[in-house]
Amino acid sequence: MDPTLAARALSAATEITSTALSGDDPGAVLDTVVARAAELADADLGLAMVSADDGRVVVEAAHYATAHPATPEGETDATLRGLALPADSAAGRVARGGEPVASADFTVDPRTAPYVPAELHGYGPFAAAPFGSGGRVLGALTVYRKQGREPFSAGTVEMLVAFAAQAGVVLALAEGANARHRVALYEERERIARELHDVIVQRLYGAGMQLDRVRRNMRKRFAQADGARLSDAIDQLDQTIEEIRGTVRALRSPEPRHDTGTPTDLAESARGEVRIAGELLGYPPTLELSGEFADIPAERADHIRAALREALSNVVRHSGASETRVTLTRDSVGVKLRVRDNGSGVPQGVATRGLRHLAERADAAGGKFFLNSSPSLGTLVAFDLPLA
Repeated sequence: MDPTLAARALSAATEITSTALSGDDPGAVLDTVVARAAELADADLGLAMVSADDGRVVVEAAHYATAHPATPEGETDATLRGLALPADSAAGRVARGGEPVASADFTVDPRTAPYVPAELHGYGPFAAAPFGSGGRVLGALTVYRKQGREPFSAGTVEMLVAFAAQAGVVLALAEGANARHRVALYEERERIARELHDVIVQRLYGAGMQLDRVRRNMRKRFAQADGARLSDAIDQLDQTIEEIRGTVRALRSPEPRHDTGTPTDLAESARGEVRIAGELLGYPPTLELSGEFADIPAERADHIRAALREALSNVVRHSGASETRVTLTRDSVGVKLRVRDNGSGVPQGVATRGLRHLAERADAAGGKFFLNSSPSLGTLVAFDLPLA
């Protein structure tokens, strides 16, 4: 590889690493990767394609170079995003097999010609390199030049392969940092909500009870104006307690509510909790709903939501599961919640205070809670609550 090109590639990799570690979204980091790859390869177009479950590759980031007048007028970096190529295309094979591919003209090369989409007509020289991390290929980094331009040299292809490998590691760093940030935010919101509910609300409630007791015991000694002021202070404490409880629900739920007696759509709340857990797990848990959930009393819904959140939180923190299934059923008796995962079970020595709280919550509400967990079978959390 040309020493100058190698130095430029190293500089670009350093820039991308700094961008990733600064906390930028992995999507923005991928845009930078494609732009730098196109510049280093002196290409008219660069694409980053990510493997889909069905073997196809989908364009996640694109970059049109502005240095060449042949760049299509009016086309932007977003034009090709979402374009899918079949698994048998050159990019699909690279993403699947990890071997780089280069062609002087991919529109006539028998390895690539059958899979050239209409959006890429007009390009000729082509090169593709795999990117990934930890031995796992995530996709393909491809570069293109317009018809009539020189093919990519062997040194440029070598540079692209090395750069793509470095970019894969950087993207893994960015995704890991992003996931850790989401977990930290999730845990911080839960901590604030817990302290608001368990500490501040209880103190305010205790102060209000003491003031009310003073008012009743000393009513005869108070002037009418003093009694009115004391009653007003108690009313303000009660209002503050309700506002804090509303804040707690807003912190813990994507759908804030302001009236604890108003029925709530538990199905929407469950979808929100599952969606948040999916962001933290890196895959969407399966959610199965059976029955009508739009008229669940808010107090009952809070119990179910707390159980679902605690169960999903344990999956995120401890299980290492690759599959999670949430089942929520309403019948003539009440609501039944089941959260199953195929992980390693609740580790020995891990604090299960949250699960103990759920057992206490179920007992206080007239419901049932049980937990089955083993390293080989995963974990099942069950929470049944009557509505009567």
